[in-house]
Amino acid sequence: MPELDLILKGARVLTSQSDGMADIGISNGVITALGSITTPTIQTIDATGKIITPGGVDAHCHIEQLSGMGLMNADTFETATRSAAIGGTTTTISFAPQSADMPLADALKDYEKRAARGALIDHAFHIILSDLDAPDIRRDLRNAIRAGHRSIKVFTTYNIQLSDRDICDVLAIAKEEGALVCVHAENDGLIGWTKDQLLKSGKTTPPFHAISHPRLAEIEAVDRLIRFAEFFATPVMLFHISTREAVDAIRSAKARGVPVWAETCPHYLFMTAEVLDADGDTGAKWMCSPPQRTKDDHCALWDGLNDGTLSLVSSDHAPYRFDKTGKLSAGPGADFSKKANGLPGLEVRMPLMFDAMMNGEKLTPQKFVELNCTAPARLHGLPNKGDIAPGYDADLVIWDSEKTITYGANDLHDNVGYNPWEGYTITGWPTHVFLRGQEIVTGGALQTDPGRGRWITRPHLGITTDATPAREYVEATR
Repeated sequence: MPELDLILKGARVLTSQSDGMADIGISNGVITALGSITTPTIQTIDATGKIITPGGVDAHCHIEQLSGMGLMNADTFETATRSAAIGGTTTTISFAPQSADMPLADALKDYEKRAARGALIDHAFHIILSDLDAPDIRRDLRNAIRAGHRSIKVFTTYNIQLSDRDICDVLAIAKEEGALVCVHAENDGLIGWTKDQLLKSGKTTPPFHAISHPRLAEIEAVDRLIRFAEFFATPVMLFHISTREAVDAIRSAKARGVPVWAETCPHYLFMTAEVLDADGDTGAKWMCSPPQRTKDDHCALWDGLNDGTLSLVSSDHAPYRFDKTGKLSAGPGADFSKKANGLPGLEVRMPLMFDAMMNGEKLTPQKFVELNCTAPARLHGLPNKGDIAPGYDADLVIWDSEKTITYGANDLHDNVGYNPWEGYTITGWPTHVFLRGQEIVTGGALQTDPGRGRWITRPHLGITTDATPAREYVEATR
């Protein structure tokens, strides 16, 4: 066997399917051997007593993206992926929104250029569609899917929502071209009516943001999109599930063969709506949509992760500074509807989940890898990502499972300026991170430069389904 570039020796190696002691051999950025390795090597790293997992795959994060309120979020591709890498994530899927100022193909090229300049880790994009009346948008969407952009995001609320009719068009195109439709599923009417009544009553502070997003708004929209997926037999990914009832609806749909998948996020697993109950504007730091819910919802979400109802954990990293450029853009004391929604999560997702799943009673070590690495890569069609096996990219994390830290007020490496997990103590820390065999984090310190990351083309969707479209769909398309 030819000489290897690197061997990581003596670690406990975790994959979604296995948990045992092994060496990992790497050549040309790819894993080439796994087991007891005696092949000559250029470099050896002794990882005895450590745990090695695949690099994290975060399939839902907002980077250099203009919000529906017209605010640019706080992170560039450089600052966001720097933060991701230090937290053990080596691949992101962020968003390339449709633009009113340019054709879809040009908007995608613009995001590819931004990422090529700044990204320290590998990346792909979800296309956000907001206007199906734009010239040539259906043709451009088909071309983008064929070029390797295999996922589309649509909203059922906010000022970029698509109508049900337009969502049907997107689902039909996705079915024909082999794409995944990702959905922010909340009922716009319920949210809008509730918000207006609260504001009329003078209930304007951040805690009322949670009330303005009724749990029934998520439940109704999830139910509706399940029926759409069932009609078209098109794969649908439901983003950031937060309620017990939505988990139950998804579980029932999957049991009858509907091609629906779903994710949740750490802030729905560990936070409740009480985090918004801070003095003055401070609660705005934790405002996100959907909002955090209850401890009972935590239990349902963990059960959903355990039994496969929920397939993965993402960060939904949506970074806004707590100042006039972000959360307070409408000024101090502005009502909750004028405050930017979202909180940073790229750097904390993997450590939070590692602590919960390796040190507590939350699922198993293999499930940690499945939910945070393997399933996101598989379901979103990222080739050779998210696992430790010969032929896969050598995206790897060495964990010190005994290191305990307590998050501080501003100790993340993004550009947000605060840590929403301040005071939260975790055990287990990513000390070394490798991207395609290159060590990009050593001892928690960054060792790489902007532009190291590569765009990942997705030639095929990672989801296969044998679901049968509804009879009415078949009749309509003959």
